[in-house]
Amino acid sequence: MAASTAPASKSGLYADPREDWLAQYTEEIIDPARPIVDPHHHLWDRGGLHYMIEEMAADIASGHNIIATVYVDCRSMYRARGPEAFRPVGEVEFANGVAAMAASGGYGKAAICAGIVSHVNLLLGDGAKAVLEAEIVAGNGRFRGIRHSSAWDADPDVAGMYATRPKGLLLDSTFRKGFACLAPLGLSFDAWLFHPQIGELADLARAFPNTKIVLDHCGGPIGIGSYAGRREEIFPVWKASIQEIARCENVVVKLGGLAMCLLGYDFHLRPKPPSSEEAAAAWRPYIETCIEAFGPNRCMFESNFPPDKGQCSYQVIFNAFKRLAAPYSEAEKTALFSGTATEFYKLKLD
Repeated sequence: MAASTAPASKSGLYADPREDWLAQYTEEIIDPARPIVDPHHHLWDRGGLHYMIEEMAADIASGHNIIATVYVDCRSMYRARGPEAFRPVGEVEFANGVAAMAASGGYGKAAICAGIVSHVNLLLGDGAKAVLEAEIVAGNGRFRGIRHSSAWDADPDVAGMYATRPKGLLLDSTFRKGFACLAPLGLSFDAWLFHPQIGELADLARAFPNTKIVLDHCGGPIGIGSYAGRREEIFPVWKASIQEIARCENVVVKLGGLAMCLLGYDFHLRPKPPSSEEAAAAWRPYIETCIEAFGPNRCMFESNFPPDKGQCSYQVIFNAFKRLAAPYSEAEKTALFSGTATEFYKLKLD
């Protein structure tokens, strides 16, 4: 089979998955019957990195009861031709094709890509509407919203490929004209940013109270570059921002993304992968803060695979989440693992 010639599109914020390294450690699955909707994963084939339905299905088959997933924007399979603004429609077409493959039952029982989140350049202002409408058609009933990354930091060692992105994007008046197109079409917004920008998202959320927003990856707490070695200093700043944005009732949060290098842990550099106990211990302050601020009904555990696969396996990541969810009631666990995601993304599950 010919290899993809698509260029790499790495953020620099995560380690590449290494199957041989991950295979050194396996775990028994905790609470294996619990239904899980994984509301945040990517699929790509570019720059020598291959994570498509076969790899996703293999991870899902490692023991947890994944019933459905949500595909999230990662610039995969954009159209190579046609107007620039409409090229992201190709990503929706691609993800919908994967969903059709999954619906055949040939890749396991999970409804992979049951929901699709792609991208529209909201700096098109009013012009974003036509692209959104095209993506709704391409999604064949699965398209749920977009992500327009606003991640930015003055330190290039933090920002990686985002260093050239505009500062203060969420406050931009033209961006907000594009953002205003979402709610009338029944679409949501995934927000990917770094923790110093959470206040800007809160301002946006207050300005558009009828638009559903999800804060990705616990708000992107930073522990690398100029933020390295300052965890005790930075944590309360991040926590205060989480508590502030949680007051915006139209915002929910995804619990995950913590196995990227961004947080500053070095699991990927160790001889063996971490156990779920080790991962849970590292992530506990962030996960517990988010659940306390938002409440379980506005939180959803996410794999963020394959970026988070650079530090742990699918077995370990959801075992860690199950350990962290242990103190909560059965109804609260249902919300955290499937209910919030199903409701937010309006998933149609049999």
